[in-house]
Amino acid sequence: MDLQTLLTHHIKEAIKSLYEADLAEVEFQATRKEFEGDITVVVFPMLRVVKGNPVAIGEALGAYLVAEVEAITAYNVIKGFLNLSLSDAYFYSSFTNILADVNYGHKPQGEDAVIVEYSSPNTNKPLHLGHIRNILLGYSVAEILKAAGNKVYKTQIINDRGIHICKSMLAWQRFGNGETPASSGLKGDHLVGKYYVKFDQEYKAEQKELMAAGKSESEAKEQAPILLAAQEMLRKWEAGDAAVVELWEMMNSWVYQGFDATYDALGVDFDTLYYESNTYLLGKENIEEGLSKGVFFRKDDGSVWCDLTDEGLDEKLVLRSDGTAVYMTQDIGTAIQRIKDMPDANGMIYTVGNEQDYHFKVLFLILKKLGYSWAENLHHLSYGMVDLPSGKMKSREGTVVDADDLISEMASTAESIASELGKLDGYTEAQKKALYQDIGLGALKYYILKVDPKKRILFDPEASVDFQGNTGPFIQYTYARIQAILRKAETMEMEPATAVDLTEKERAVIKELENYPTAVSLAAEQHSPALVANYVYDLVKAYNSFFQNVPIFAADTASQLTFRVQLSEATGRTIKSALALLGIVAPERM
Repeated sequence: MDLQTLLTHHIKEAIKSLYEADLAEVEFQATRKEFEGDITVVVFPMLRVVKGNPVAIGEALGAYLVAEVEAITAYNVIKGFLNLSLSDAYFYSSFTNILADVNYGHKPQGEDAVIVEYSSPNTNKPLHLGHIRNILLGYSVAEILKAAGNKVYKTQIINDRGIHICKSMLAWQRFGNGETPASSGLKGDHLVGKYYVKFDQEYKAEQKELMAAGKSESEAKEQAPILLAAQEMLRKWEAGDAAVVELWEMMNSWVYQGFDATYDALGVDFDTLYYESNTYLLGKENIEEGLSKGVFFRKDDGSVWCDLTDEGLDEKLVLRSDGTAVYMTQDIGTAIQRIKDMPDANGMIYTVGNEQDYHFKVLFLILKKLGYSWAENLHHLSYGMVDLPSGKMKSREGTVVDADDLISEMASTAESIASELGKLDGYTEAQKKALYQDIGLGALKYYILKVDPKKRILFDPEASVDFQGNTGPFIQYTYARIQAILRKAETMEMEPATAVDLTEKERAVIKELENYPTAVSLAAEQHSPALVANYVYDLVKAYNSFFQNVPIFAADTASQLTFRVQLSEATGRTIKSALALLGIVAPERM
Protein backbone atom coordinates (compact mmCIF):
# COMPACT_ATOMS: atom_id res chain seq x y z
CA MET A 1 0.00 0.00 0.00
CA ASP A 2 1.49 3.37 -1.01
CA LEU A 3 1.75 6.25 1.46
CA GLN A 4 -1.14 8.34 0.13
CA THR A 5 -3.50 5.34 0.16
CA LEU A 6 -2.44 4.53 3.74
CA LEU A 7 -2.86 8.13 4.91
CA THR A 8 -6.19 8.55 3.10
CA HIS A 9 -7.59 5.58 5.01
CA HIS A 10 -6.47 6.95 8.40
CA ILE A 11 -7.52 10.54 7.62
CA LYS A 12 -11.04 9.41 6.66
CA GLU A 13 -11.23 7.44 9.92
CA ALA A 14 -9.99 10.51 11.85
CA ILE A 15 -12.62 12.82 10.33
CA LYS A 16 -15.32 10.23 11.08
CA SER A 17 -14.10 9.88 14.69
CA LEU A 18 -13.49 13.59 15.37
CA TYR A 19 -16.38 15.19 13.47
CA GLU A 20 -18.81 12.37 12.59
CA ALA A 21 -18.43 13.29 8.93
CA ASP A 22 -17.63 11.28 5.81
CA LEU A 23 -14.76 12.57 3.71
CA ALA A 24 -14.94 11.58 0.02
CA GLU A 25 -11.28 12.18 -0.84
CA VAL A 26 -8.07 13.65 0.57
CA GLU A 27 -5.82 16.14 -1.23
CA PHE A 28 -2.03 15.87 -0.78
CA GLN A 29 0.89 17.90 -2.02
CA ALA A 30 4.65 17.99 -1.56
CA THR A 31 5.77 19.84 1.58
CA ARG A 32 7.35 23.17 0.74
CA LYS A 33 11.08 23.31 1.42
CA GLU A 34 10.80 26.06 4.04
CA PHE A 35 8.54 23.92 6.25
CA GLU A 36 9.32 20.79 8.22
CA GLY A 37 7.59 17.63 7.02
CA ASP A 38 7.58 14.89 4.41
CA ILE A 39 4.05 15.17 2.98
CA THR A 40 1.32 17.79 3.27
CA VAL A 41 -2.41 17.31 3.69
CA VAL A 42 -4.53 20.17 2.32
CA VAL A 43 -7.24 20.96 4.90
CA PHE A 44 -9.28 23.51 2.94
CA PRO A 45 -11.27 21.01 0.80
CA MET A 46 -12.41 19.31 4.04
CA LEU A 47 -14.42 22.40 4.94
CA ARG A 48 -17.11 21.12 2.56
CA VAL A 49 -18.00 18.43 5.13
CA VAL A 50 -16.38 19.75 8.34
CA LYS A 51 -17.35 23.20 9.56
CA GLY A 52 -14.71 25.10 11.50
CA ASN A 53 -11.36 26.84 11.43
CA PRO A 54 -8.90 25.07 9.07
CA VAL A 55 -5.98 25.55 11.47
CA ALA A 56 -7.95 23.99 14.35
CA ILE A 57 -9.04 21.10 12.10
CA GLY A 58 -5.43 20.59 11.04
CA GLU A 59 -4.22 20.55 14.66
CA ALA A 60 -6.86 18.00 15.69
CA LEU A 61 -6.16 15.83 12.66
CA GLY A 62 -2.39 15.98 13.19
CA ALA A 63 -2.67 14.96 16.85
CA TYR A 64 -4.95 12.04 15.93
CA LEU A 65 -2.57 10.77 13.23
CA VAL A 66 0.52 10.97 15.47
CA ALA A 67 -1.34 8.94 18.11
CA GLU A 68 -2.83 6.36 15.74
CA VAL A 69 -0.36 5.92 12.87
CA GLU A 70 3.05 4.50 13.71
CA ALA A 71 4.72 5.90 10.59
CA ILE A 72 3.86 9.52 11.57
CA THR A 73 6.21 11.04 14.17
CA ALA A 74 5.29 14.75 14.19
CA TYR A 75 3.17 17.41 12.53
CA ASN A 76 2.82 21.14 12.12
CA VAL A 77 0.05 23.29 10.70
CA ILE A 78 0.62 26.33 8.47
CA LYS A 79 -2.72 28.01 7.77
CA GLY A 80 -4.79 25.30 6.08
CA PHE A 81 -1.89 22.93 5.42
CA LEU A 82 -1.04 19.98 7.68
CA ASN A 83 2.62 18.97 7.29
CA LEU A 84 3.37 15.41 8.44
CA SER A 85 6.80 13.99 9.36
CA LEU A 86 7.41 10.30 8.79
CA SER A 87 9.65 7.88 10.69
CA ASP A 88 12.96 6.44 9.48
CA ALA A 89 11.37 3.02 9.85
CA TYR A 90 8.67 3.98 7.34
CA PHE A 91 11.21 5.24 4.80
CA TYR A 92 13.49 2.23 5.23
CA SER A 93 10.56 -0.17 4.80
CA SER A 94 9.38 1.72 1.73
CA PHE A 95 12.87 1.59 0.28
CA THR A 96 13.29 -2.16 0.78
CA ASN A 97 10.03 -2.68 -1.13
CA ILE A 98 11.29 -0.51 -3.99
CA LEU A 99 14.63 -2.33 -4.08
CA ALA A 100 12.93 -5.73 -4.20
CA ASP A 101 10.65 -4.81 -7.12
CA VAL A 102 12.58 -5.22 -10.38
CA ASN A 103 9.59 -3.79 -12.31
CA TYR A 104 9.12 -0.86 -9.93
CA GLY A 105 6.90 1.85 -11.41
CA HIS A 106 5.40 -0.47 -14.04
CA LYS A 107 1.96 -2.08 -13.81
CA PRO A 108 1.04 -5.50 -15.23
CA GLN A 109 -0.60 -5.40 -18.66
CA GLY A 110 -4.39 -5.16 -18.54
CA GLU A 111 -7.04 -6.28 -21.01
CA ASP A 112 -7.67 -3.09 -23.01
CA ALA A 113 -5.38 -2.08 -25.83
CA VAL A 114 -4.76 1.37 -27.29
CA ILE A 115 -3.47 2.29 -30.76
CA VAL A 116 -0.82 5.03 -30.91
CA GLU A 117 -0.19 6.59 -34.32
CA TYR A 118 2.96 8.60 -34.94
CA SER A 119 5.42 9.61 -37.68
CA SER A 120 3.11 9.16 -40.74
CA PRO A 121 5.46 10.81 -43.26
CA ASN A 122 5.10 11.59 -46.96
CA THR A 123 7.22 9.50 -49.32
CA ASN A 124 8.52 12.48 -51.32
CA LYS A 125 11.20 13.62 -48.88
CA PRO A 126 13.34 12.52 -45.92
CA LEU A 127 12.26 12.81 -42.31
CA HIS A 128 13.13 16.19 -40.77
CA LEU A 129 13.26 17.92 -37.40
CA GLY A 130 9.48 18.38 -37.29
CA HIS A 131 9.03 14.62 -37.79
CA ILE A 132 11.50 13.96 -34.99
CA ARG A 133 9.31 15.67 -32.38
CA ASN A 134 6.32 13.70 -33.65
CA ILE A 135 8.20 10.38 -33.59
CA LEU A 136 9.77 10.91 -30.17
CA LEU A 137 6.46 11.99 -28.63
CA GLY A 138 4.48 9.11 -30.11
CA TYR A 139 7.05 6.47 -29.23
CA SER A 140 7.48 7.76 -25.67
CA VAL A 141 3.73 8.00 -25.02
CA ALA A 142 3.36 4.42 -26.28
CA GLU A 143 6.09 3.21 -23.89
CA ILE A 144 4.58 5.17 -20.98
CA LEU A 145 1.14 3.70 -21.67
CA LYS A 146 2.70 0.23 -21.62
CA ALA A 147 4.33 0.98 -18.26
CA ALA A 148 0.94 2.13 -16.95
CA GLY A 149 -0.54 -1.29 -17.74
CA ASN A 150 -1.92 -0.87 -21.26
CA LYS A 151 -1.44 -3.11 -24.25
CA VAL A 152 -0.22 -0.82 -27.03
CA TYR A 153 -0.15 -1.05 -30.81
CA LYS A 154 2.29 1.40 -32.42
CA THR A 155 1.26 2.33 -35.93
CA GLN A 156 1.63 4.89 -38.69
CA ILE A 157 -0.09 5.70 -41.94
CA ILE A 158 2.38 6.36 -44.72
CA ASN A 159 1.26 9.04 -47.15
CA ASP A 160 2.48 7.33 -50.31
CA ARG A 161 0.13 8.78 -52.95
CA GLY A 162 -0.91 12.16 -54.28
CA ILE A 163 0.41 15.03 -56.37
CA HIS A 164 3.46 15.62 -54.11
CA ILE A 165 4.64 12.04 -54.76
CA CYS A 166 4.15 12.49 -58.50
CA LYS A 167 6.25 15.67 -58.44
CA SER A 168 9.30 13.72 -57.22
CA MET A 169 8.58 10.91 -59.69
CA LEU A 170 8.29 13.27 -62.67
CA ALA A 171 11.44 15.22 -61.77
CA TRP A 172 13.45 11.98 -61.43
CA GLN A 173 12.05 10.74 -64.73
CA ARG A 174 13.11 13.95 -66.51
CA PHE A 175 16.36 14.85 -64.78
CA GLY A 176 17.54 11.74 -62.92
CA ASN A 177 19.41 9.96 -65.73
CA GLY A 178 18.66 6.64 -64.02
CA GLU A 179 20.26 7.67 -60.72
CA THR A 180 19.63 5.22 -57.85
CA PRO A 181 20.60 5.08 -54.18
CA ALA A 182 23.29 2.53 -55.09
CA SER A 183 24.78 4.61 -57.92
CA SER A 184 24.60 7.94 -56.05
CA GLY A 185 25.54 6.79 -52.56
CA LEU A 186 22.52 8.65 -51.22
CA LYS A 187 19.93 7.19 -48.84
CA GLY A 188 16.77 6.48 -50.81
CA ASP A 189 14.66 9.09 -49.03
CA HIS A 190 17.34 11.72 -49.62
CA LEU A 191 17.52 10.88 -53.30
CA VAL A 192 13.75 11.17 -53.77
CA GLY A 193 13.71 14.38 -51.71
CA LYS A 194 16.38 15.81 -53.99
CA TYR A 195 13.99 15.48 -56.94
CA TYR A 196 11.09 17.01 -54.99
CA VAL A 197 13.28 20.12 -54.59
CA LYS A 198 14.29 19.87 -58.26
CA PHE A 199 10.63 19.85 -59.32
CA ASP A 200 9.98 23.05 -57.35
CA GLN A 201 12.98 24.75 -58.96
CA GLU A 202 11.79 23.85 -62.46
CA TYR A 203 8.20 24.78 -61.61
CA LYS A 204 9.26 28.26 -60.47
CA ALA A 205 11.40 28.75 -63.57
CA GLU A 206 8.43 27.89 -65.82
CA GLN A 207 6.19 30.28 -63.89
CA LYS A 208 8.67 33.11 -64.54
CA GLU A 209 8.70 32.32 -68.26
CA LEU A 210 4.89 32.32 -68.42
CA MET A 211 4.61 35.60 -66.53
CA ALA A 212 7.25 37.14 -68.83
CA ALA A 213 5.02 36.08 -71.71
CA GLY A 214 2.08 37.99 -70.20
CA LYS A 215 0.37 35.43 -67.94
CA SER A 216 -0.80 36.47 -64.50
CA GLU A 217 0.84 34.85 -61.47
CA SER A 218 -2.20 32.66 -60.77
CA GLU A 219 -2.41 31.64 -64.46
CA ALA A 220 1.31 30.82 -64.48
CA LYS A 221 0.98 28.63 -61.39
CA GLU A 222 -1.95 26.73 -62.89
CA GLN A 223 -0.61 26.42 -66.46
CA ALA A 224 3.06 25.59 -65.89
CA PRO A 225 3.72 22.56 -68.13
CA ILE A 226 5.61 20.60 -65.45
CA LEU A 227 2.67 20.89 -63.03
CA LEU A 228 0.23 19.78 -65.72
CA ALA A 229 2.49 16.79 -66.39
CA ALA A 230 2.52 15.88 -62.69
CA GLN A 231 -1.27 16.09 -62.57
CA GLU A 232 -1.49 13.81 -65.60
CA MET A 233 0.89 11.35 -63.92
CA LEU A 234 -1.41 11.29 -60.86
CA ARG A 235 -4.40 10.54 -63.10
CA LYS A 236 -2.46 7.67 -64.70
CA TRP A 237 -1.50 6.32 -61.26
CA GLU A 238 -5.14 6.36 -60.15
CA ALA A 239 -6.07 4.58 -63.38
CA GLY A 240 -3.47 1.88 -62.70
CA ASP A 241 -1.11 2.72 -65.58
CA ALA A 242 1.54 -0.03 -65.43
CA ALA A 243 4.60 2.14 -66.15
CA VAL A 244 3.60 4.85 -63.65
CA VAL A 245 2.78 2.28 -60.95
CA GLU A 246 6.14 0.54 -61.54
CA LEU A 247 8.01 3.86 -61.15
CA TRP A 248 5.96 4.66 -58.02
CA GLU A 249 6.77 1.29 -56.47
CA MET A 250 10.48 1.62 -57.21
CA MET A 251 10.90 5.12 -55.80
CA ASN A 252 8.74 4.38 -52.74
CA SER A 253 10.84 1.30 -52.00
CA TRP A 254 13.93 3.56 -51.90
CA VAL A 255 12.18 5.85 -49.45
CA TYR A 256 11.06 3.02 -47.15
CA GLN A 257 14.63 1.75 -46.87
CA GLY A 258 15.75 5.26 -45.98
CA PHE A 259 12.98 5.71 -43.40
CA ASP A 260 13.83 2.35 -41.80
CA ALA A 261 17.46 3.40 -41.39
CA THR A 262 16.39 6.65 -39.69
CA TYR A 263 13.93 4.87 -37.39
CA ASP A 264 16.66 2.40 -36.47
CA ALA A 265 19.06 5.24 -35.66
CA LEU A 266 16.38 6.89 -33.49
CA GLY A 267 15.64 3.58 -31.74
CA VAL A 268 11.91 3.55 -32.49
CA ASP A 269 9.64 0.87 -33.92
CA PHE A 270 6.13 0.12 -35.16
CA ASP A 271 3.81 -2.87 -34.81
CA THR A 272 1.60 -2.17 -37.83
CA LEU A 273 1.83 -0.03 -40.96
CA TYR A 274 -0.95 1.46 -43.07
CA TYR A 275 -0.48 2.98 -46.54
CA GLU A 276 -2.66 5.73 -47.91
CA SER A 277 -2.57 4.00 -51.30
CA ASN A 278 -4.59 1.24 -49.63
CA THR A 279 -6.76 3.38 -47.35
CA TYR A 280 -7.72 6.35 -49.56
CA LEU A 281 -10.88 4.60 -50.75
CA LEU A 282 -11.94 3.57 -47.23
CA GLY A 283 -14.82 5.37 -45.62
CA LYS A 284 -17.27 5.63 -48.51
CA GLU A 285 -19.45 2.78 -47.25
CA ASN A 286 -19.37 4.39 -43.79
CA ILE A 287 -20.75 7.59 -45.33
CA GLU A 288 -23.65 5.59 -46.75
CA GLU A 289 -24.21 4.07 -43.29
CA GLY A 290 -24.20 7.57 -41.78
CA LEU A 291 -26.72 8.79 -44.33
CA SER A 292 -29.10 5.99 -43.39
CA LYS A 293 -28.71 6.86 -39.70
CA GLY A 294 -29.26 10.58 -40.27
CA VAL A 295 -25.72 11.45 -39.17
CA PHE A 296 -25.00 12.97 -42.62
CA PHE A 297 -27.17 14.80 -45.16
CA ARG A 298 -26.94 15.23 -48.91
CA LYS A 299 -27.04 18.66 -50.56
CA ASP A 300 -28.69 19.41 -53.90
CA ASP A 301 -25.40 19.02 -55.79
CA GLY A 302 -25.03 15.46 -54.42
CA SER A 303 -22.25 16.24 -51.93
CA VAL A 304 -22.56 14.75 -48.43
CA TRP A 305 -22.06 16.78 -45.22
CA CYS A 306 -22.16 16.44 -41.45
CA ASP A 307 -23.88 19.28 -39.55
CA LEU A 308 -21.87 20.01 -36.39
CA THR A 309 -23.28 23.47 -35.69
CA ASP A 310 -25.01 22.24 -32.52
CA GLU A 311 -21.53 21.39 -31.17
CA GLY A 312 -20.22 24.88 -31.97
CA LEU A 313 -18.45 23.79 -35.16
CA ASP A 314 -19.60 24.06 -38.78
CA GLU A 315 -20.87 21.84 -41.57
CA LYS A 316 -18.17 19.41 -42.70
CA LEU A 317 -17.88 17.94 -46.20
CA VAL A 318 -17.41 14.15 -46.10
CA LEU A 319 -18.03 13.24 -49.76
CA ARG A 320 -17.73 15.44 -52.87
CA SER A 321 -20.58 15.88 -55.35
CA ASP A 322 -18.75 13.60 -57.84
CA GLY A 323 -18.62 10.84 -55.19
CA THR A 324 -14.88 11.16 -54.46
CA ALA A 325 -13.53 11.08 -50.92
CA VAL A 326 -11.90 13.89 -48.92
CA TYR A 327 -9.31 13.41 -46.17
CA MET A 328 -12.06 13.23 -43.55
CA THR A 329 -13.65 10.32 -45.42
CA GLN A 330 -10.36 8.42 -45.41
CA ASP A 331 -9.74 9.11 -41.72
CA ILE A 332 -13.21 7.85 -40.78
CA GLY A 333 -12.67 4.67 -42.78
CA THR A 334 -9.12 4.12 -41.53
CA ALA A 335 -10.12 4.51 -37.86
CA ILE A 336 -12.90 1.93 -38.29
CA GLN A 337 -10.57 -0.42 -40.19
CA ARG A 338 -7.95 -0.26 -37.45
CA ILE A 339 -10.42 -1.40 -34.81
CA LYS A 340 -11.42 -4.28 -37.12
CA ASP A 341 -7.74 -5.20 -37.47
CA MET A 342 -7.02 -4.81 -33.73
CA PRO A 343 -10.35 -5.68 -32.08
CA ASP A 344 -9.00 -5.55 -28.52
CA ALA A 345 -8.20 -1.85 -28.99
CA ASN A 346 -10.57 0.48 -27.16
CA GLY A 347 -9.10 3.81 -28.19
CA MET A 348 -6.58 5.62 -30.35
CA ILE A 349 -4.03 8.38 -29.91
CA TYR A 350 -3.10 10.44 -32.98
CA THR A 351 0.26 12.20 -32.74
CA VAL A 352 -0.22 15.14 -35.11
CA GLY A 353 0.81 18.81 -35.01
CA ASN A 354 -1.53 21.43 -33.57
CA GLU A 355 -2.41 22.84 -36.99
CA GLN A 356 -4.77 19.85 -37.25
CA ASP A 357 -6.64 20.49 -33.96
CA TYR A 358 -9.91 21.32 -35.72
CA HIS A 359 -9.71 18.30 -38.03
CA PHE A 360 -9.50 15.90 -35.09
CA LYS A 361 -12.33 17.58 -33.19
CA VAL A 362 -14.52 16.96 -36.22
CA LEU A 363 -13.27 13.41 -36.79
CA PHE A 364 -13.89 12.36 -33.19
CA LEU A 365 -17.36 13.91 -33.15
CA ILE A 366 -18.36 12.15 -36.37
CA LEU A 367 -17.14 8.76 -35.10
CA LYS A 368 -19.16 9.27 -31.90
CA LYS A 369 -22.24 10.19 -33.92
CA LEU A 370 -21.79 7.01 -35.95
CA GLY A 371 -22.20 5.14 -32.67
CA TYR A 372 -18.76 3.60 -32.09
CA SER A 373 -18.17 3.09 -28.35
CA TRP A 374 -14.39 3.30 -28.76
CA ALA A 375 -14.83 6.82 -30.17
CA GLU A 376 -15.16 7.99 -26.55
CA ASN A 377 -11.47 7.09 -26.12
CA LEU A 378 -9.91 9.01 -28.99
CA HIS A 379 -7.18 11.55 -28.25
CA HIS A 380 -5.29 14.00 -30.42
CA LEU A 381 -1.74 14.28 -29.06
CA SER A 382 -1.40 17.83 -30.33
CA TYR A 383 2.06 19.39 -30.28
CA GLY A 384 3.74 22.64 -31.19
CA MET A 385 6.29 23.08 -33.94
CA VAL A 386 10.06 22.89 -33.53
CA ASP A 387 12.04 25.93 -34.65
CA LEU A 388 15.74 26.55 -35.02
CA PRO A 389 17.49 29.88 -34.53
CA SER A 390 17.68 30.12 -38.35
CA GLY A 391 13.89 30.10 -38.69
CA LYS A 392 11.07 28.03 -40.17
CA MET A 393 11.72 25.01 -42.39
CA LYS A 394 10.44 24.68 -45.98
CA SER A 395 10.59 21.26 -47.67
CA ARG A 396 10.03 22.47 -51.23
CA GLU A 397 12.97 24.85 -51.05
CA GLY A 398 15.32 22.30 -49.51
CA THR A 399 15.79 24.33 -46.32
CA VAL A 400 14.59 21.67 -43.89
CA VAL A 401 16.78 20.34 -41.09
CA ASP A 402 17.18 16.74 -42.17
CA ALA A 403 16.71 14.15 -39.41
CA ASP A 404 19.77 12.11 -40.42
CA ASP A 405 21.98 15.20 -40.52
CA LEU A 406 20.70 16.28 -37.12
CA ILE A 407 21.35 12.84 -35.59
CA SER A 408 24.90 12.92 -36.99
CA GLU A 409 25.44 16.48 -35.76
CA MET A 410 24.24 15.57 -32.26
CA ALA A 411 26.73 12.68 -32.11
CA SER A 412 29.56 14.96 -33.25
CA THR A 413 28.62 17.60 -30.67
CA ALA A 414 28.53 14.92 -27.98
CA GLU A 415 31.96 13.68 -29.03
CA SER A 416 33.54 17.12 -28.81
CA ILE A 417 32.14 17.64 -25.30
CA ALA A 418 32.33 14.10 -23.86
CA SER A 419 35.88 13.47 -25.03
CA GLU A 420 37.06 16.35 -22.82
CA LEU A 421 35.95 14.39 -19.75
CA GLY A 422 38.64 11.82 -20.57
CA LYS A 423 37.11 8.81 -18.82
CA LEU A 424 36.94 6.36 -21.71
CA ASP A 425 40.28 4.60 -21.28
CA GLY A 426 40.04 1.09 -22.69
CA TYR A 427 37.16 1.92 -25.05
CA THR A 428 37.64 0.98 -28.70
CA GLU A 429 36.87 3.56 -31.35
CA ALA A 430 33.67 1.67 -32.19
CA GLN A 431 32.59 1.72 -28.54
CA LYS A 432 33.32 5.44 -28.33
CA LYS A 433 31.32 6.11 -31.49
CA ALA A 434 28.35 4.16 -30.10
CA LEU A 435 28.57 6.09 -26.82
CA TYR A 436 28.67 9.46 -28.58
CA GLN A 437 25.58 8.39 -30.55
CA ASP A 438 23.81 7.46 -27.30
CA ILE A 439 24.76 10.78 -25.67
CA GLY A 440 23.83 12.85 -28.72
CA LEU A 441 20.47 11.14 -29.14
CA GLY A 442 19.87 11.31 -25.38
CA ALA A 443 20.46 15.05 -25.56
CA LEU A 444 18.11 15.49 -28.53
CA LYS A 445 15.32 13.32 -27.10
CA TYR A 446 15.44 14.79 -23.62
CA TYR A 447 15.52 18.39 -24.87
CA ILE A 448 12.38 17.79 -26.92
CA LEU A 449 10.49 15.55 -24.48
CA LYS A 450 11.07 17.60 -21.31
CA VAL A 451 8.82 20.32 -22.78
CA ASP A 452 5.04 20.06 -22.55
CA PRO A 453 3.89 18.76 -25.97
CA LYS A 454 1.58 21.73 -26.56
CA LYS A 455 4.42 24.25 -26.37
CA ARG A 456 6.46 25.35 -29.35
CA ILE A 457 10.19 24.58 -29.06
CA LEU A 458 13.24 26.55 -30.13
CA PHE A 459 15.80 23.76 -30.42
CA ASP A 460 19.39 24.60 -29.51
CA PRO A 461 21.71 21.64 -30.27
CA GLU A 462 24.65 23.05 -28.27
CA ALA A 463 22.60 23.70 -25.13
CA SER A 464 21.02 20.24 -25.30
CA VAL A 465 24.41 18.49 -24.94
CA ASP A 466 25.41 20.38 -21.79
CA PHE A 467 26.60 18.01 -19.05
CA GLN A 468 25.13 20.27 -16.38
CA GLY A 469 21.53 21.27 -15.72
CA ASN A 470 18.26 19.83 -16.99
CA THR A 471 19.70 17.87 -19.92
CA GLY A 472 19.86 14.29 -21.11
CA PRO A 473 23.67 14.00 -20.78
CA PHE A 474 23.52 15.25 -17.16
CA ILE A 475 21.08 12.46 -16.32
CA GLN A 476 23.03 9.86 -18.32
CA TYR A 477 26.26 10.93 -16.57
CA THR A 478 24.66 10.46 -13.15
CA TYR A 479 23.56 6.97 -14.15
CA ALA A 480 27.11 6.14 -15.35
CA ARG A 481 28.54 7.45 -12.06
CA ILE A 482 26.19 5.14 -10.14
CA GLN A 483 27.33 2.17 -12.23
CA ALA A 484 30.95 2.98 -11.32
CA ILE A 485 29.94 2.89 -7.63
CA LEU A 486 28.24 -0.48 -8.10
CA ARG A 487 31.26 -1.91 -9.94
CA LYS A 488 33.49 -0.90 -7.04
CA ALA A 489 31.03 -2.35 -4.52
CA GLU A 490 31.11 -5.69 -6.36
CA THR A 491 34.81 -6.02 -5.45
CA MET A 492 34.04 -5.64 -1.73
CA GLU A 493 32.51 -7.93 0.85
CA MET A 494 29.21 -6.34 1.85
CA GLU A 495 27.33 -7.15 5.03
CA PRO A 496 23.60 -8.00 4.81
CA ALA A 497 21.33 -4.96 4.91
CA THR A 498 19.87 -3.84 8.21
CA ALA A 499 17.81 -0.80 9.19
CA VAL A 500 19.84 2.40 9.61
CA ASP A 501 19.28 5.95 10.83
CA LEU A 502 18.70 8.06 7.73
CA THR A 503 20.24 11.40 6.83
CA GLU A 504 18.02 14.07 5.28
CA LYS A 505 19.79 13.52 1.93
CA GLU A 506 18.98 9.81 2.02
CA ARG A 507 15.38 10.49 2.92
CA ALA A 508 15.15 12.97 0.02
CA VAL A 509 16.28 10.30 -2.46
CA ILE A 510 13.78 7.76 -1.11
CA LYS A 511 10.98 10.33 -1.36
CA GLU A 512 11.82 10.87 -5.03
CA LEU A 513 11.94 7.12 -5.65
CA GLU A 514 8.47 6.84 -4.11
CA ASN A 515 7.17 9.38 -6.66
CA TYR A 516 8.07 7.27 -9.71
CA PRO A 517 4.85 5.22 -10.05
CA THR A 518 2.77 8.39 -9.71
CA ALA A 519 4.87 10.16 -12.36
CA VAL A 520 4.32 7.27 -14.79
CA SER A 521 0.57 7.14 -14.12
CA LEU A 522 0.13 10.90 -14.56
CA ALA A 523 2.24 10.92 -17.73
CA ALA A 524 0.01 8.15 -19.14
CA GLU A 525 -3.19 9.98 -18.19
CA GLN A 526 -1.99 13.28 -19.67
CA HIS A 527 -0.08 11.77 -22.62
CA SER A 528 2.92 13.86 -21.57
CA PRO A 529 6.48 12.46 -21.51
CA ALA A 530 7.50 15.79 -19.96
CA LEU A 531 6.23 14.52 -16.60
CA VAL A 532 8.61 11.55 -16.73
CA ALA A 533 11.50 13.70 -18.01
CA ASN A 534 11.17 16.24 -15.25
CA TYR A 535 10.62 13.50 -12.65
CA VAL A 536 13.91 11.80 -13.52
CA TYR A 537 15.71 15.17 -13.37
CA ASP A 538 14.36 15.72 -9.85
CA LEU A 539 15.52 12.21 -8.85
CA VAL A 540 18.99 12.87 -10.28
CA LYS A 541 19.24 16.18 -8.43
CA ALA A 542 18.31 14.50 -5.15
CA TYR A 543 20.82 11.70 -5.73
CA ASN A 544 23.66 14.08 -6.67
CA SER A 545 23.01 16.10 -3.50
CA PHE A 546 23.22 12.85 -1.51
CA PHE A 547 26.39 11.79 -3.37
CA GLN A 548 28.13 15.11 -2.72
CA ASN A 549 27.23 15.31 0.97
CA VAL A 550 27.05 11.74 2.30
CA PRO A 551 30.08 9.40 2.13
CA ILE A 552 29.37 6.01 0.59
CA PHE A 553 32.59 4.00 0.85
CA ALA A 554 33.75 6.02 3.87
CA ALA A 555 30.54 5.28 5.79
CA ASP A 556 30.82 4.99 9.57
CA THR A 557 29.31 1.50 9.72
CA ALA A 558 29.04 -1.55 7.49
CA SER A 559 25.24 -1.25 7.56
CA GLN A 560 25.44 2.34 6.28
CA LEU A 561 27.77 1.24 3.48
CA THR A 562 25.40 -1.53 2.40
CA PHE A 563 22.37 0.74 2.53
CA ARG A 564 24.04 3.54 0.54
CA VAL A 565 25.18 1.15 -2.16
CA GLN A 566 21.66 -0.29 -2.32
CA LEU A 567 20.19 3.22 -2.47
CA SER A 568 22.50 3.91 -5.42
CA GLU A 569 21.42 0.65 -7.07
CA ALA A 570 17.69 1.45 -6.73
CA THR A 571 18.25 5.00 -8.00
CA GLY A 572 20.25 3.81 -11.01
CA ARG A 573 17.60 1.24 -11.87
CA THR A 574 14.85 3.87 -11.69
CA ILE A 575 16.84 6.34 -13.80
CA LYS A 576 17.37 3.65 -16.44
CA SER A 577 13.66 2.74 -16.35
CA ALA A 578 12.53 6.36 -16.72
CA LEU A 579 15.02 7.07 -19.52
CA ALA A 580 13.79 3.98 -21.38
CA LEU A 581 10.26 5.44 -21.34
CA LEU A 582 11.75 8.43 -23.16
CA GLY A 583 13.60 6.18 -25.61
CA ILE A 584 16.97 7.20 -24.11
CA VAL A 585 19.87 4.79 -23.53
CA ALA A 586 21.50 4.79 -20.08
CA PRO A 587 25.27 4.29 -20.71
CA GLU A 588 27.28 2.16 -18.28
CA ARG A 589 30.30 4.47 -18.63
CA MET A 590 30.83 8.06 -19.72
